[in-house]
Amino acid sequence: MNITRYLHTAILVDDLEKAEHFYGTVLGLERCDRALNFPGAWYEVDGYQIHLMLGTPAELHNVERWGRNRHIAFAVADLEAAKAQLQAHDCPIQLSVSGRAAIFSQDPDGNIVELSQL
Repeated sequence: MNITRYLHTAILVDDLEKAEHFYGTVLGLERCDRALNFPGAWYEVDGYQIHLMLGTPAELHNVERWGRNRHIAFAVADLEAAKAQLQAHDCPIQLSVSGRAAIFSQDPDGNIVELSQL
């Protein structure tokens, strides 16, 4: 597997308005102008994104949509090679429900890792 760069971190927030105030006003991060199909907001600093997703701490693991969980995301040079590497090590895999070239897996503690081919 050839990871080429770090893409984003997704954070669950239970009060989107307060989170947007903190990240946008207090920290002064630039909000990305992107339509989302779920309640949330994306911010960017130097090519790195923070994805705020509305959800309560009780929603620590969405079993149907791993991309809606807290996760880190990496770009890979070859998604099929990354998928084969994960499968060779018996790692769980979930395809992105959006249809884009991305897969999700879990580390041994259940933390979600997204791998995307750009």
